This record gives sequence, structure tokens and C-alpha cells, in this order.
Amino acid sequence: MNRKIIVLFLFSFALKANAQDNWTLKQCIDYGLKNNRNNTIYANEKRAADAKAREALADYLPRVSLTSTLDDNLKLQQTVIPAGIFGPNDVKVSLSKQYSSNATAQLDQVIYDQSMLTGLKASKYNRQQADLNIQQSQEAIIYNISTAWFQIFVYRQQLELLQVNKDTYEKQIAIYRLQVSKGTALQKDQDKVTVDYNNTISQIRVAESNLQLAENQLKYEMGYPINEPLAVNTSAGIKIPAVLPEDSAGNFSPTSRVDYRLSQVNIQALQIEQARIRAEALPKLTAYARYGAVGFGNNLKESYSTLLPFSAVGLKFSIPILDFYKRNAQYKQAEINRINAEEKLKLSEGQYKMEYENNYTRLLQAQANVENDQRNIALAESVLKVTDLQFQKGITDLTDWLNTQHSLREAQNSYLNSLYNYYLAKIDLEKAAGTLKTFYNSL
Repeated sequence: MNRKIIVLFLFSFALKANAQDNWTLKQCIDYGLKNNRNNTIYANEKRAADAKAREALADYLPRVSLTSTLDDNLKLQQTVIPAGIFGPNDVKVSLSKQYSSNATAQLDQVIYDQSMLTGLKASKYNRQQADLNIQQSQEAIIYNISTAWFQIFVYRQQLELLQVNKDTYEKQIAIYRLQVSKGTALQKDQDKVTVDYNNTISQIRVAESNLQLAENQLKYEMGYPINEPLAVNTSAGIKIPAVLPEDSAGNFSPTSRVDYRLSQVNIQALQIEQARIRAEALPKLTAYARYGAVGFGNNLKESYSTLLPFSAVGLKFSIPILDFYKRNAQYKQAEINRINAEEKLKLSEGQYKMEYENNYTRLLQAQANVENDQRNIALAESVLKVTDLQFQKGITDLTDWLNTQHSLREAQNSYLNSLYNYYLAKIDLEKAAGTLKTFYNSL
């Protein structure tokens, strides 16, 4: 029974380990969307926008204030009762005592304040900005993880090709070593092959280092612990379509981009700010209710034991008159900010169309380069096979064989560059089109 439990445990552990060692691009993005630190930052910004909305609403809710004072009148103020009221001479009297206390509770309720009502509308746009910032952060995570993943894919392709080249040089060195020992070949010919072999070893080390850097970059973008291993599955890669669909800037809508929609929301918020400043010129009406008590005495105890209550209710109606110079200046600034934001949006619209068109052109060119370089590799491999056979039969010399091998390496390097440029152009086009989420969902 215990052996069965152990076997089941080991089997489940193996399945779990296998699942962890199979990080596809979609799984990496899934992890990053949940664990990248930017998620916390923008989620907090959303909470801050909600709190700001509650703050704006609170200005229109009732407010209650409590005030209490205690005065020690070191020298009492005197007033004069004119002569003729209580006698032929002026009479100086103090209308208070040494200690006076006061406690007041007041409730204020705004009844009408158009500037405040207009300001409440800005809360809607603050929330929209926070939501769009979250979307923009998610798109940045998708883009950064994808580019790091593509780098890993290309570096692994490079290592595979370099390993094949290394094996070819090793076989040739072994042949020359045997021939040199028999006296049928020169040591310098073996050294020529060894030089290319050593260069390939150096290239493998550089590629391995680049691969490690790319893996660390991927972990960082995912929010994955740097010191923990991350086995990325790049065996499938991203399929390159035979023919890209026809497209142009005419089919592109700038509103699909989050940054464009953020600019639109910012303009609407600036319009609200203009309206709020203008509404400050309108009358304001506030109601209040006040209740309190006042006490006087020659000592502290007496000032609190003889409290006299009072109360009042009323309306406060205010009309700003001589502040229009400041208000007009503020309104003019808000108007200029709104006009500039609209002009910047028009500039951005043209820029976004240009970016889309340029990236689509780059993608077309990159796809053509990949296809051409794939054919070049196949052709270089075919030439190398023929040259290798001729070299073994003594029909051609070592120089021709090395030149053919160099041509293959150049074709491989060109292919790897084209492959990475294709993937980069593809993700740049998705970003320019505002379809990074669609790209992620299609993986």
C-alpha cells in the first residue's frame, strides 16, 4: 500500500514538474499579467481615483463642525456709555468677566453651487483614465514579455545552428588529425579548420550568455523570481504565415489605441475644468444651523457653570463680484490647455497612422527576408554537401571547403537576424494597431 502511495506521489510530482517546464509564450504572459509589479501600482491608482471621486462628492454633503474656546481676559476691554444716559458723565464699563468660554456646533449644507456640481463630473473621467492606465500597463507587459520570449527563441535557434557547425568542424578536425599522423596532410590545413572551430566555440559562448540575459529579462518582465529556473518552451515558435493579409493605414482606426483614448479622456477632463471655472461666477447658496453656549466668570469653574445657550438657522447667499480678473485668467489657462491637448491629439492621430503603415511595411519586408534567407540556407547546405563530397574525393581543396562553410554561416546569421526582425515587426505592428490583447488571446 505504501509503495503505491509513493508511486502515485512521484507520478504526480513528475506531472507537475513537466507542467512547470513548459512555459509557452501565452503562459508567460498569463503569469506576467498576474504578477508584474505594475499591476499593483495601477490598481492603487484606480483606488485613488475612486477616493478622489468620493472626496468631490463629500463637498456637497452636510458638514458638521465643533468649536470651543476659552479666554483669560488679562485686561478686560471697556466700553463707554455716553453722558446723559446713566448720569451727567460718561460711564466706562466692562461687558465681560475675566474668563469667558464658548462652545458651538454648526451644520452647513450646500444647496446650490454650480462649480461644485460641474466638478463632480470630472470623477467619471478620472475613473476612465485609471481604467485606461491599467489597460496600457497590461499591453506593455504583453509587449515586453513577447519581445524577451522572441529573443530566447532566436538565440536557441542560433545555438542549434552553431552546434551543427561545431560538429562539422569536429569531424573534419578528426579526419585531418588522422591524415597528419599518416603524413598525407599538412598541419597548417588542420590548423585552419581548428581556427574556425575555435571561432564557433566563442560564438556559442556568446549566444549562451545572450540567452541567459534574455531569460533574465523575461523573468523580470513576468515578475518571476530571478534566481529560480524558468524552462521556456520555444519548440513551436510563432508560425509565419505564407501571405500576410492586405492592409493599409486606411483600415486603421486610432481609437483602437489606448494612448489615443487616454488623450480623448484628458480633453474631456479639461473641458470640465473650463466649465467649472466659469461656474464659479454664479451665485452660491448654503444653509446652516448653529447651536452653542457661552459662559462668563471670574474663575474657570464659574465660566463653565453659567453657560448660556443660543441657536440659529439661516441661509447664506453669496455672489462673487470683484474676483473676475483672477477667474478670467484661470479660465484662459484652462482654455489654452484644452486647445493644446486637442492639437496634440490631431498630431498623434497622424503619428499613429504613420507608425501603423511603417510597421506593416517592415513586417512585409521582414517576412520576405525570412523566406529568402531560408532558401539561402537550404542552398548553402546543398552546396556544402557537394563541396564536402568533392573535397573527400580530392576534386577540390580545403580553401573551397572553408569558403563554402563560411557562406553557410553567413546565411545562417542573416536568417537569424531576419527572423528576429520579423517577430519584432510583428509585435510592433500589433502595438501600433492597438491589438496586443487580440494577439495575446490568439496564442
